[in-house]
Amino acid sequence: MASTATQPLPVCFRLRVRPELVDAYRERHAAVWPEMLEALEATGWLDYRIFVADDGTCIGTFRTLDLDASLAGMAAREVNARWQAEMQPFFEGLERPADESFELIPLAFDLDAQLAASRTESRPEPRS
Repeated sequence: MASTATQPLPVCFRLRVRPELVDAYRERHAAVWPEMLEALEATGWLDYRIFVADDGTCIGTFRTLDLDASLAGMAAREVNARWQAEMQPFFEGLERPADESFELIPLAFDLDAQLAASRTESRPEPRS
């Protein structure tokens, strides 16, 4: 998972929330503990969002300069251990905490990157 960059790179992951607990999961995430929010920011989780479908499909996205460092940073925080323990019952099929178990989904398309690349390609000089 190693990735150290000069610009934050996008990360996408998938988990499975128990369908009968989706509403409760959404409620918990509408009021994340301030200490947890601060820890996420301090460990490089930028633009972090979680989407949860009614069937329990859970997709998270964030940007980070270094995924391994961001994960390790959170693993070292006591608040994360407490949060993960409280969230564990919400997930299907996980033997380990969610932040150690999510499935990373590879990036297939990046509009901004492709636009930037297409705009910097050499273009023919206009004729006069």
